[in-house]
Amino acid sequence: MQFQNIKGHEEIKNRLIHSVKNDRISHAQLFLGPEGNGGLAMAFAYAQYINCHHPTDKDSCGDCSSCRKMKKIIHPDIHFSFPFIAKKGSDISSAYLGEWREAFLSHPYLTLDTWRNYLSAENKQVNINVTEAHDIIKKLSLKSFEANYKVLILWLPEFLDKAGNTLLKLIEEPPPKTLFLLVSQNTEKILPTILSRTQLLKIPTYKSKEIQENLTNTYDVEPSRATELSLIADGNMHKAILSLEKEQKGFFGLMISWLRDVVTDNGAKFIAKSEEEFPSLGRENQKSFLLYAIHMFRQVMLYQQNLERLVHLGKEEMSFVRNFSALYEHEQLEAAIKIFEDAFYHVERNANTKILFLDVSLQLVLIFKFHSLPKGAQYI
Repeated sequence: MQFQNIKGHEEIKNRLIHSVKNDRISHAQLFLGPEGNGGLAMAFAYAQYINCHHPTDKDSCGDCSSCRKMKKIIHPDIHFSFPFIAKKGSDISSAYLGEWREAFLSHPYLTLDTWRNYLSAENKQVNINVTEAHDIIKKLSLKSFEANYKVLILWLPEFLDKAGNTLLKLIEEPPPKTLFLLVSQNTEKILPTILSRTQLLKIPTYKSKEIQENLTNTYDVEPSRATELSLIADGNMHKAILSLEKEQKGFFGLMISWLRDVVTDNGAKFIAKSEEEFPSLGRENQKSFLLYAIHMFRQVMLYQQNLERLVHLGKEEMSFVRNFSALYEHEQLEAAIKIFEDAFYHVERNANTKILFLDVSLQLVLIFKFHSLPKGAQYI
């Protein structure tokens, strides 16, 4: 991970690079910022820059042996600690290093919910236990294999709880050339004794424009859609990217099937979806699906208002928009969007998804049944 792979935050990047060039690297730093803001990626890029064999004025070289190992997350002197589910025989984070590599490489703006999905955590609690703290001490007490600095990137230290006291002496007086890079979202949940031993670096929330530019330039998203996703993401880059990825992986077919059941009042089928299909998606996918449904209904409304030039969709999606817009009124579509938005709110707050999606289905039936489909009409 290089600095150039992280969107925005130029001032933060320059400050970190400046600290290395002037040999003023603090041994314990806390990268603080909201979810999805790139704090973890920034700490990783910083560690890569520190140990790069041929750093430039703006970034690590990306080609030296150190950078190549960092790229694959296999550098022997870069250690990671993160929340996990302790099990018999695997009660340290290293047992999940394979999942960690896959999660971070796929999602550089990684969030806890996405990480929990990689762990198949469901309703299980994740934490960083005292055994993990002792393993950190053991790893950092060893000599470096090849790097100038040994680095521990500790993601979400707020999950340390009292186990963090075990690390206090090591954080305050680490071995020479040993760095602690803590990445946090909420300092109120971190032990004050740990906070007092770190140098704070605040990473701001992404601006909507920064997210929009990333989606447009990196993912070739149509500007108006990128703007919409950026506003929905509310400063969370991961959320914007995840929403885009999920809607490209089959949400259209599920939405069409579900709407067909709803507008024909086929209770048996939408009950089955509420009890089986929607819960099986997982919470992140459920939220992304609802965002996708909101987006599609807004496209229908634009089409109704003769703003077809603003609707940029694929062939099948465009066919849906064209046909659905002729069947239902503006007020019905607006009411449906409000239902989707409320459902999104409740999914985020861990509502029972079986009950929630059944309730949404029934509400949509009430909205659409008063404007029945003309005989033989289809919306796709």
